[in-house]
Amino acid sequence: MLRITGGKVYDPLHGIDGQIRDICIHDGKVVDSVDGGRTIDASGMVVFPGGVDVHTHVAGGSINFARAMTPEDHRRTVAFIRSQTTRSGLGGMAPTTFATGYLYAGMGWTTVNEAAVPILSAKHTHEELRDVPIVDKSCCVLMANNEILLDLLEQGEMERARHLVAWQIWAAKAYGVKAVNPGGVAAWKWGNDAKQMAETVPGYTSLTPAKIVTGLAQIIDELGLPHPIHLHCNNLGAPGNISTTLETMKSLDGRRAHMAHLQYHSYGGDDWSTMRSEAPAMAEYFNQQKNLTCDAGAVLFGDTVTITADGPWQHLLYKLTGRKWGNLDVENETGCGIVPYTYRPSNLVNAVQWAVGLELLLLIDDPWRIFLTTDHPNGACFWRYPEIIQLLMCRDFRQECVTQLSEKARERVHLPDIDREYSRFEIAIITSAGPAKALGMPNKGHLGAGADADVVVYDEDEDIARMFGHPRYVIKGGEIVIEEGDIRATPEGREFLVQPSFDREIEDFLRPLFEETYTMSFENYPVEMHRIERPEISECIDVST
Repeated sequence: MLRITGGKVYDPLHGIDGQIRDICIHDGKVVDSVDGGRTIDASGMVVFPGGVDVHTHVAGGSINFARAMTPEDHRRTVAFIRSQTTRSGLGGMAPTTFATGYLYAGMGWTTVNEAAVPILSAKHTHEELRDVPIVDKSCCVLMANNEILLDLLEQGEMERARHLVAWQIWAAKAYGVKAVNPGGVAAWKWGNDAKQMAETVPGYTSLTPAKIVTGLAQIIDELGLPHPIHLHCNNLGAPGNISTTLETMKSLDGRRAHMAHLQYHSYGGDDWSTMRSEAPAMAEYFNQQKNLTCDAGAVLFGDTVTITADGPWQHLLYKLTGRKWGNLDVENETGCGIVPYTYRPSNLVNAVQWAVGLELLLLIDDPWRIFLTTDHPNGACFWRYPEIIQLLMCRDFRQECVTQLSEKARERVHLPDIDREYSRFEIAIITSAGPAKALGMPNKGHLGAGADADVVVYDEDEDIARMFGHPRYVIKGGEIVIEEGDIRATPEGREFLVQPSFDREIEDFLRPLFEETYTMSFENYPVEMHRIERPEISECIDVST
């Protein structure tokens, strides 16, 4: 039992905005009251629900590939040394598994969603997720370039496609569905891409990216997944791509969707020399679309490593930069590209990207529908989130940072003209309450009775980045895991899954296709339950209302 008393509580789901309240914890849950147990005096401190990262890349083949490609980063990174409590690990641009859990918990984040998992490598991904301590996890399975699914969508076999998607979600032991560059990654296997929503995907006779998006979004709603289609649009990172993004949103026709790393999809201009921010136009349209949520995918200046299933984009980035490049094709399902990268304020494109992420966070008027991410590690590493919080909460600090940009860059962005400053209440929404709601996790992101007892206690500090980067206490599932900046415990987190219903006939349909096209046998393809760390199966929902 545990009581946190005297702190200023921020619990947006229940409208609590800095009120002095007690938080009581028993058996891993928030309760109305407790008798006995330990008391934490949080007087003069700030109490938040544990952070929820709706979009990150922390486990699996792609992040492992990134770690292997950046040994120079390992040499300059301070290591976690094995102790009675912790295992050894490295931080840096792509932290290793143990370090990932320590670093997330060390700034008050307690739940993460791994946003891109091929089914073919899902077993490995879940083994790595087991190695990420403290935080709870979920993952999204990659589907928008799965050739079996694309064939069914082209043939108009929506019923069978629905059973296929449901079977594959359960085979991957996933929580949601990720769509990356729909049709483009399948085309990339033949040296092509899919850039226009209404143009036929190379290799198909009538299938377009728009049909893939609408078909998957419809299937996900019919299955009642708690989290909607998690959508990485076509033309990521390209000048003028706002037109593709808006066309994608319109093609959804009111269906639910989560727009991933929206910063990378909100550019104007005709080429790299004319690239500019279109964040105001994007925010104006997005504000009207109540069916959509998004995460920022914000950029911070410095070194990182980019990883994505969007192979065509990564090849272009390699050609533009001359940096190291790695590419993988995951058989009939998806792909992967890796390019180390450095964002510089002196670079026009990078300056626009830095500004656009902040502009979207400041111009989208409903903080319940845009969430703090860096698309870790693509825009920056997750442990730099406190820097973004400071940029959002302090206009003067933002303006000071804008002076790093060239005059040409300042003419292409809108950040200097935006006065909005986030409140703590709004920060609690974009870091915890909002993403938990978007993921469909009702026990996360709040401090009401019945919630998971994931709580963070910060010292009040005028230095915003220091405050949010170094909590005094972090409680995970009712257990104190961080105290006075030290890791006190490293409990195993849970993994959230969904099990949508499907007709077993789909297995009879799939088995011969596997024998014909896959290198893995059909029986070895699904992830076994014993590989899942403390599984928790979430219920499917009725989205018709």
